Amino acid sequence: MSVTGVITYDPSAVSWRQRVAVRLVVPVARLLATRSPAQLRRVMGVLAKGTRPADGQVTTRARAAVVAVSMSCSGPQGCLPRSIATALLCRARGQWPVWCVGVRRYPPFGAHAWVEVGGKAIGEPYPTDYHAKLISVGPSRPPR
Repeated sequence: MSVTGVITYDPSAVSWRQRVAVRLVVPVARLLATRSPAQLRRVMGVLAKGTRPADGQVTTRARAAVVAVSMSCSGPQGCLPRSIATALLCRARGQWPVWCVGVRRYPPFGAHAWVEVGGKAIGEPYPTDYHAKLISVGPSRPPR
């Protein structure tokens, strides 16, 4: 079976500073993506400490930069490293989106990872209730 898809990969779409930042966080995200769910949740919780909630613009720009620069995070199988890298880029600004991992509510079974701001998934084509959250890690500081 083959699947036709379009990967949005355009490093020139972001500034050189953003490219450098993405190229620093993506290897870390890919390494973290190999960890067990318990280890990953613990690490993401530590990284979220002392952060304020991310706003939608910062998170959208971070996700767009990750997708534009990293081919491995752009594809359909790149949701876990993509969500981790997006959260890490937001963390560099002292903010943290709600990082989520879950499963499809409807057949066929499928796992997915994403980031949310204000209960809305950022950059995802799915309706809000399409996935059931199994793990979520939010910011530790209340908004100002």
